[in-house]
Amino acid sequence: MRLKTAFALAITGCIAGAFAQEAFTGSLVKPTGAEQKALDGIKGKIKGKIVWSTSRSNSKHDLWLMNADGSDQKQLTKGDNVDWFSRFSPDGQTVVFTRSKTGWVPEADAEMAEKWDVWTIRVDGSDEKKVAENACWGSWKDANTIIYARGTKVLEKDLSADAETEIFDAEVSIKKGTYSQEPQISANGKFLAITLRGTTRETGIWDLANKSWATTGGGCQITWFPDNKRVLRMNEGQGNGGTEVLAITIDDAGKPVEKLTGLAIPKEIKFMDLVGRRSHEYFPKVDNSGKWMIWCATQYGHEHDLYDYEVYVWDITTDKKNGPVRLTFHDGNDRWPDLFTE
Repeated sequence: MRLKTAFALAITGCIAGAFAQEAFTGSLVKPTGAEQKALDGIKGKIKGKIVWSTSRSNSKHDLWLMNADGSDQKQLTKGDNVDWFSRFSPDGQTVVFTRSKTGWVPEADAEMAEKWDVWTIRVDGSDEKKVAENACWGSWKDANTIIYARGTKVLEKDLSADAETEIFDAEVSIKKGTYSQEPQISANGKFLAITLRGTTRETGIWDLANKSWATTGGGCQITWFPDNKRVLRMNEGQGNGGTEVLAITIDDAGKPVEKLTGLAIPKEIKFMDLVGRRSHEYFPKVDNSGKWMIWCATQYGHEHDLYDYEVYVWDITTDKKNGPVRLTFHDGNDRWPDLFTE
């Protein structure tokens, strides 16, 4: 019944209308024997760090850090506002993230730029500062430049010069009333991956030089592999828990190689779909090496900032069924992880 409920909620859209209440702070839960064995087995095989947003210490969500193998979990930010969508800088030493201007704001209000600002903080907790006002979905273009969304627009900002430049406007280039979410520039700097919401609901690739759009189908949460050759995105309404993660090949012109029209999804691009009850996946991200994928999954519910999502990591060269490792064991809300490997 819970899986059927998750499926029904998923097909309404990637970010459903959130409830008025804040997230459950929850408590630690004990891993099963199989989960503990998998967790022990990853020790020494992956080095780096993970940053993610969690309600475990604050119902409004703070950022936490842990080692890439799930050990040494500790709080990074602390306050009365919502901290989420954190992304490591290219050297792994600074995190850019989105913070609500005041108190609890649901993720469903992501397109309302006036409710958010973009901040940065060092991984040691120092030098926390606001870097863009009325903005959301911050990520890195390079060591000194971030990009973010402001309603319909995507902008980039040179942090050293404090100069802001518009690089995309969904209303101008796609359709009036369309909002930009989770923009990410490819490593070669040529293409912008974006999730569109509002009057247009799809994902796609914007060619920055040629000003052209190539759709990658519906779903949401599109993000690049570091080799510029593939993107991940969520697919909704299919999969074991009502969702699944796809990996779509992109040609040199920024267009998908596979046919992505209609409801049929080519089998070869179905990338991850956990077995068992906890298979409602979201927030997929590939690390800087291109070897590991990190994401979250829940066994019931859908609202991204309320339900019990847990963090998983997977060596993408290993078996899809037995390779994924659950890293968090807490029944609060965990979401939007990022992984930086050494």
